[in-house]
Amino acid sequence: MTRIFRKSWAMLALLALGQMVVVPSQAHHSFAMFDQSQQVKLEGVVKEFQFTNPHSWIQLMVVPSEGAEAEQWSIEALSPNVLMRNGWKRNTLKPGDKISVLINPLRDGKKGGNLILVTLGDGTTLGGGA
Repeated sequence: MTRIFRKSWAMLALLALGQMVVVPSQAHHSFAMFDQSQQVKLEGVVKEFQFTNPHSWIQLMVVPSEGAEAEQWSIEALSPNVLMRNGWKRNTLKPGDKISVLINPLRDGKKGGNLILVTLGDGTTLGGGA
């Protein structure tokens, strides 16, 4: 009986150790790079929509003023899982689609931001998943 008890105890200890090793860590970057006190509205044409983990991305070509050359903005959204719960699909945005986005801009002034809201060409609005 003692030998069975020791084997059972050893198996439980191994299972417990295995659980500690297998549990994935939840690493995530901070949103401090975005100025959440500001909101910027951009209108442009979708160059690429990356419906990927851990974050989705919209590459948006924006013409800053009449006659100016288009500038590429990188707009970060949340994961596909969160976006799908907000009505998004893998093909919600396609290259060439004209959209407007509301973003929190990058603090460093580079052309990018965190998606708050997108308005599609037909007037449909979708949240960025916040």
